[in-house]
Amino acid sequence: MSKKDTSQYVEVVTEIDSSYNVLPDVSTTDLPFETEELRKGLAAFLDKKIEVDLGTTQKSVRLGSIKWGVYAFYDYDDEPIYVGQTKEKLGTRIRRHLTNQRTDAVAMNVLDPFEVHSIRVWPLPEYEATNGKDDKAVEHLNALEYCVFHDLLDKSKFKAVLNEKDPPLPKAKVPFPTSYADKVVSDAVSKLRDHPDLRIARRASILAKLAQVISERKVQRGLRRTLLAQAKRLQFLAQSRYEHAAENGSDEGDEKD
Repeated sequence: MSKKDTSQYVEVVTEIDSSYNVLPDVSTTDLPFETEELRKGLAAFLDKKIEVDLGTTQKSVRLGSIKWGVYAFYDYDDEPIYVGQTKEKLGTRIRRHLTNQRTDAVAMNVLDPFEVHSIRVWPLPEYEATNGKDDKAVEHLNALEYCVFHDLLDKSKFKAVLNEKDPPLPKAKVPFPTSYADKVVSDAVSKLRDHPDLRIARRASILAKLAQVISERKVQRGLRRTLLAQAKRLQFLAQSRYEHAAENGSDEGDEKD
């Protein structure tokens, strides 16, 4: 190669290298992309206005501002994965799981916020002015959680959700109130998370962490049931990928440069 050719080669390489010389801004105050997108998705859902009957009047309120109610989280396959109740505000309780991640379910690796794709809530606005210790309201809330929990168990392909404990048996069944549901993961974040191989890796990691928790303390039987349910969910996803895998797929190590 002549000196002229070498010079041209070096100039081209230098130009290409300089085009990639963009470093992350370590002084940014922005939240990470996925975190910000989740907060936006949650806000869009919880800020939704709904009409509620307060006995003598109809009123338009924010869905997340309703104090009493039951909620359920669903994964990317629309499988129910967790059911809970609140009497402090739907928005407060749901955010505590998914953004603050300060609940026992998250801390114990029972619930992985990464897996939550959509939410459904069953609000009880008739108790807005009711004290949190009111026996009638608490009984109604417990009964609704029980009914939702077992309804979702029946609908689950695994006949399981990841709750460590079952809701207590109510004195009487209650009707399902109007429910509201929506996805809280944007299309952009879904593209980063929904590939089944990524979900297998993530689910296996959470399963291992849960198993570690169980190995380090004396736990109730319900947590072992959660471990088993998560293992079944992992096996199902892995088996589905295996059954759809190309028969003659090649490993990256077999590819030629």
